[in-house]
Amino acid sequence: MLKRKPATEKLLLLGVDGMDPSLTSKYVAQGKMPNVKKMMERGASGEDLVLLGGHPTVTPPMWTTLATGCYSNVHGITGFWRSSESKTRDYVEYNLDSRLCEAEPLWNVTAEAGLKTLVWHWPGSAWPPTSDSPNLMVVDGTSPGSVGMAVATVDAEFFVGANVEIKELEFTARAASDAVAPCVVENLELDKPKDVMMESSIAEMDLESGMHVMVLTESQRTTTMTENPSDVVRSPIKEPSGWENAPTGSKEFTIMFSKGLIRRPCLVLKNEKGVYDRVALYKSKKDAEPIVTMETGVMARQVIDEAVKPDGKRYRVNRNIKLLTIEPDGSRLSMWVSAAMDTENDSVWHPKRLFKEVAENIGYPTPTTMLGNQDKLQITDCMLDNWYVTADWQSASILHLIETEKLDVVFSHFHAIDLQTHMFIKHLADKDFNRLPHEAYEKFIEDVYVQTDYYLGKFVHLLDEGWTLSVFSDHAQVAPKHDIQWLGEISGVNVRLMQELGFTVLKTDAQGNELPEIDWTKTKAIAQREGFIYINLKGRDSTGIVDPADKYELEEEIMTALYGYKDKKTGHRVVSVALRNRDAVLLGQGGPHAGDICYWLAEGYNYDHADCLSTTRGEADTSVSPIFLMAGKGVKQNCVTKRIIRQIDTAPTWAVLAGVRMPAQCEGAPAYQILEQEY
Repeated sequence: MLKRKPATEKLLLLGVDGMDPSLTSKYVAQGKMPNVKKMMERGASGEDLVLLGGHPTVTPPMWTTLATGCYSNVHGITGFWRSSESKTRDYVEYNLDSRLCEAEPLWNVTAEAGLKTLVWHWPGSAWPPTSDSPNLMVVDGTSPGSVGMAVATVDAEFFVGANVEIKELEFTARAASDAVAPCVVENLELDKPKDVMMESSIAEMDLESGMHVMVLTESQRTTTMTENPSDVVRSPIKEPSGWENAPTGSKEFTIMFSKGLIRRPCLVLKNEKGVYDRVALYKSKKDAEPIVTMETGVMARQVIDEAVKPDGKRYRVNRNIKLLTIEPDGSRLSMWVSAAMDTENDSVWHPKRLFKEVAENIGYPTPTTMLGNQDKLQITDCMLDNWYVTADWQSASILHLIETEKLDVVFSHFHAIDLQTHMFIKHLADKDFNRLPHEAYEKFIEDVYVQTDYYLGKFVHLLDEGWTLSVFSDHAQVAPKHDIQWLGEISGVNVRLMQELGFTVLKTDAQGNELPEIDWTKTKAIAQREGFIYINLKGRDSTGIVDPADKYELEEEIMTALYGYKDKKTGHRVVSVALRNRDAVLLGQGGPHAGDICYWLAEGYNYDHADCLSTTRGEADTSVSPIFLMAGKGVKQNCVTKRIIRQIDTAPTWAVLAGVRMPAQCEGAPAYQILEQEY
């Protein structure tokens, strides 16, 4: 094996999903990200912190590129999903599986070179482990969000609204859009596509059978994700009854967990001044001590209780719970309850002893949350606050394992920016569906970056202990100026625009009503997932109607139609680039796992990422470009290079610092210009 002297003996890679160099630079200049500023002063980066990203600009392919040093046309991970190998093209299969990756990750190299290596929640070809080296430790990687989200989530998050005017205890799914006064929304139009997986965890899905996804509704063009209502429990507040130890003056209400399958009694408590300001949650009215007592505005962390699934199986779980509001007279209150995490699920920890080590010393993996609805309490008091719990738990866990496992190299991923900003970034642009002043949305995103700086600050002291740190991302997100188009949705078949252009046809019933099913006898091509168009080709596809001899001309016809398609409001084109598979290699795409045509939407017409070029910019200083900076041993200080550092350059740069060979399929080159040693 190639040997070279390492420039550093300790390497910590701090990946932050969705971190934008443009926004980071702005907040650093404003003094709001002091820890990132310290790293910049003690380290090096390209101009404006920009890393030239690969394609498609979405999580699994780009985290795989960061780890392998090659683009998606080489490593084969072309999106969250891949086109089904066994069914028709309107089926997709889950792609966060290391066994599908066709390139070697750097962590296998470092582990096999004798370096104690931890891969922490890397959502790109990390799980299951692909090396049997005893030096390799891997925690999750089966999904974004937070550790264990895909396999250990037992219960969904929900709101509780209790007051003296409510007559009956009730649970209603997806009915709360207001965190202050959760109420049941009657006749709610959810307008969701048929055959789409909405609430199943990855563990519950039959991944090998594929998933049928048809994107047919108008909602994905506007606010599908940002206006997603939560489950709600509504409970009467009344005088205590049947309690063995209810304090004088207290009031009672009930919380239903697991969609009503578990009920827990609660007491509303008043302080020495006679003001109601706390809620105690009990397992039963016979218990002397509560499970937890909550104060207004303070997140109760790691609340241990039970949850049950519809099949009746019970789990010991941990949750975060927050008492949001309470009237001084105890007549009305609102609460947020996080998702529940199975405290015994170690299925994505290798070796499994790491789960017990972290759980006993730091705590159980924290739940993920996705809240929006243009509501400050949901976004700031619930979602942001919950991510602070994750920031604390994750940083403490990594630092603990660094110490106890004597780690040499850590590959880590933190998803706080991407997931949170998905819930409101569209509103940074001037949209007719915005309900708050622009300054409110600016504050939401600023808060997330301040939080990220807080998280990164947990590791800055390692610079004084001989560690080299790298901060980077897979992509960022844009606030699109214009309406989102009928192309580029990440999971399924994008029907409408291709239907309008005459290439995709849906079946109809006897009355002529449209059905959510492709009519393959009339369909020449479909647009599927992150920017791919597949020809319905004879001899290759079971449904094929297009003769291979006509494929080239049909591709030309489709690309011409895409370039000619104009937004009905602006009159501008909505597709910036469309290339044949063989030509898409110019942008790091193409190959056997991509479509016959690869396309990218024009700037301003983007969902927020995944459908555009990696150089795309948006409203309010947003961009899709990933970020990159390094600091510590082996790296020049206060250095800015004019060299364009590419996403495929990260793995070889880290490799030379660690003194190991580059991954086998690596296409990039070390960023020599920011390193102290000459190579």
